[in-house]
Amino acid sequence: MRSNVIILLMATTLILNIACKIDSSKNKDSTIESSALLYDKGMKIENSNFIGNAFLTGLVKADSINTNAVGNVHFEPGARSNWHLHPAGQILLVTDGEGYYQEEGSPKRILKRGDVVKCPANTPHWHGASIDREFVQIAITGRQYGPTEWLRPVTDEEYNSLTRTE
Repeated sequence: MRSNVIILLMATTLILNIACKIDSSKNKDSTIESSALLYDKGMKIENSNFIGNAFLTGLVKADSINTNAVGNVHFEPGARSNWHLHPAGQILLVTDGEGYYQEEGSPKRILKRGDVVKCPANTPHWHGASIDREFVQIAITGRQYGPTEWLRPVTDEEYNSLTRTE
């Protein structure tokens, strides 16, 4: 009987601890705690294909056997990719924060932890963090039909346009 009470107390403590962490995460500012990150923030992306600060951790490099590249991308608030397309498409798995995704000719979408986006092949699109929140995604990009084709930067007007939620 005593061991059952101890187990019940331990389980209750664990559940309360998890609930407190979930509740406190709702009140966080724009910064994601490094202890909450699934992967390291990575190296800052130093090219003209991004506006603002974005970081990349390469997870899987495409090769002749597995033609998919996988990377963890961490966007600071306001950071985003340029418009671009992937000849073999791309899948985005949102792991934290809040971000945006937009395909050419469609409204901008708000993305949150747990969302999944299937970017169609050869469809211009962009993705990045919301104005005031960091955004973390795992990008799975097919490489069998060629590399990413980078297009023009996302304008401030496009970035600040109205969004739709799903």
